[in-house]
Amino acid sequence: MSNPDLETCKAQHPNENDGTHASAFQQLGLLDRFLAVWIFLAMAVGIILGNFVPQTSAALQRGKLIGVSIPIAIGLLVMMYPILCKVRFETLHRSFREKRLWVQIVFSLFMNWIVAPFFMCALAFAFLPDERGLREGLLLVGIARCIAMVLIWTALAGGDGEYCAILVAINSILQMVLFAPFMILFIREIDGSEDAGIHISYSLAAKSVGVFLGIPLGAAVVTRLSLRASVGSEWYQKKFLPFISPLSLIGLLFTILVLFASQGRHVVQQIVSVIRVAAPLVVYFAVVFLLTILVARRLGFGYELACTQGFTAASNNFELAIAVAIATFGVESDQALAATVGPLVEVPVLLALVYVVRWFVKRRQW
Repeated sequence: MSNPDLETCKAQHPNENDGTHASAFQQLGLLDRFLAVWIFLAMAVGIILGNFVPQTSAALQRGKLIGVSIPIAIGLLVMMYPILCKVRFETLHRSFREKRLWVQIVFSLFMNWIVAPFFMCALAFAFLPDERGLREGLLLVGIARCIAMVLIWTALAGGDGEYCAILVAINSILQMVLFAPFMILFIREIDGSEDAGIHISYSLAAKSVGVFLGIPLGAAVVTRLSLRASVGSEWYQKKFLPFISPLSLIGLLFTILVLFASQGRHVVQQIVSVIRVAAPLVVYFAVVFLLTILVARRLGFGYELACTQGFTAASNNFELAIAVAIATFGVESDQALAATVGPLVEVPVLLALVYVVRWFVKRRQW
């Protein structure tokens, strides 16, 4: 499989194909290159506003959409729309005719919907046996499969961009169906939230997924199919996508700023909790990624496909986890705090894994 965006990137960096890999940072724009820095700055500004401008939190909580404040809802929707516009919906039916693709898909589904969520569950109980709220926030992160940032990590590491887009489309559809029942399974049944007097609403979880995933997914499908038909695929690929792409990261930074401004005092008072949540997340990202890469290599998938499998399994849709945590438990809950720590840890860890896998493929000439 080939990806025009990835081929263009390789053409601009010809040494990618001769065994000497350029720095991943050289392939990034200003926003992407210092994304971890921007996230820290957004968090810092949010915490400062939340602690020193008392009316900030109340102002940001005015108006609700499925239990989520309007500013946060806008940020979440803006964040996911540009990424989904890159998915090749028009060619998915042709890709599914290939038998070898189904082998890849089955392996991906096993890692994404069985191994990863249950491993996160084990880590949550191991690291946070005494903190139900933080533990449940981690469980939400574990069942929210990635449909956004994984495209960036895959492109940086030289994975198969088109195959990654197929997995993104599949996970987008599956999350519409599976997120709510998985939430009931892990939080109500396994964690026993009902016994603690916490009511988990299936309908609320399903509505949250439908709104914060369904709206941008539907808008992306309509946008892609209509614009490609009216103005052509070349204009769509070279003009429209580059124009809207920054909106995803801007939406992410805006959402993080608003989240931390809304619960700035809570974060400062719970700094130990933030550190406790970060520890299992680091273990999760590293172990799931490396395990998936090693198994895929043993199965003979080849570097590009194995790399794509690794980042897809290790990444999480923290946008959705944050939205559902806020809608279900409230913006100042421990569950929302744990979900908010997700992007803080995921970005630097997975960027580091980009370098690790590129170093490995160069050293082993994979």
